[in-house]
Amino acid sequence: MRTCRCLHPAVLQAFGAAGDPVPLTGGRGNAWRVGDLVLRPADEAESPLAWQAETLGSVSSEGFRVALPQQTRDGAFHRDGWCAWQFVEGRHEEGHWWEIIAVGELFHRALLDVPEPDFVARRTDPWAIGDRVAWGELPAESFAHVKHLPSLVDARRPLAAEGQLVHGDLTGNVLFAAGLPPAIIDFSPFWRPPAYASAIVVADALVWEGADEELLDAVAHIERFGQFLVRALIMRAVVDRLFREHMPVRADDVDEFRPAVELACRLAA
Repeated sequence: MRTCRCLHPAVLQAFGAAGDPVPLTGGRGNAWRVGDLVLRPADEAESPLAWQAETLGSVSSEGFRVALPQQTRDGAFHRDGWCAWQFVEGRHEEGHWWEIIAVGELFHRALLDVPEPDFVARRTDPWAIGDRVAWGELPAESFAHVKHLPSLVDARRPLAAEGQLVHGDLTGNVLFAAGLPPAIIDFSPFWRPPAYASAIVVADALVWEGADEELLDAVAHIERFGQFLVRALIMRAVVDRLFREHMPVRADDVDEFRPAVELACRLAA
C-alpha cells in the first residue's frame, strides 16, 4: 500500500482504512482521505473525541450533515498521534455566508439541550483566550498591544444573552455539495449565545473574505447585533495577535481588520 509521509500503515490498519491516502486541500494541509475516512494528526486543543462522537451522534441533524470521529478497531479514538473522521462530500466556498449563518442557527437549535461540558472552561488555547477577553472574563489591559482592542472594548456594553453549546468557527468549516445539506466539520465548542457564533462568521467574512455591509441583512433578526460583532472581532483580533506576536503590527493600509472594526463600533453605538 502506498502511504503518505508519517502516516504509518499501522495507523491505517488500526482504523480499518482501506485504500491509498490522498491529500486533502484546505484546513492546515495535514489531512488525508483514505476511502471513507479522513485521517489527520490529533490536535491537543481539540475537544475530546469521545464527547464529540456522543454529542454529535445524538443530535437530530435535520437540514445539515455532521462528520463524526471514528474509533479504531479496539475502541480508541487515537492511534500514534492520529485520529480519523467520517469523510463527508463537499468543499468550503467563500461567499456562502448567508447559508453558513442559516445552517449554524439550525445546528445550534439542535444543540440547545446539550449541557455545558466541563472541558470548555479548562481550555487554554489561543481561541479560548481570545473568547474570554471578548466577554470580559480576562482583562483587556493584558492585551493592550493588540491593535484595535481599545476601540472595540470602548464600544462593548453589557449584554444579557443566554449561553449554550455553539460552534465558534463555522466560517471555514461548513462544506457544500450539490444535492446535499451543508456539512459541519471541525466542531469548535464554546458556551456562548448562538448570535455570537453568527457574528464570528460575519467578522470572518468582513475581515478575510471580502464581504461588505450588505451581509448585515443576514443577521438583521439578531437584536443588538453590533455588540455580538464587537465581541467576535475582539476574539479574532486577540487570536490573530497571539499567532503573530513576533511579527510587526499591520500598517493601516494593509490592515484587514480596520474596516470591520469601524463598522462594528458604529453599529454598537
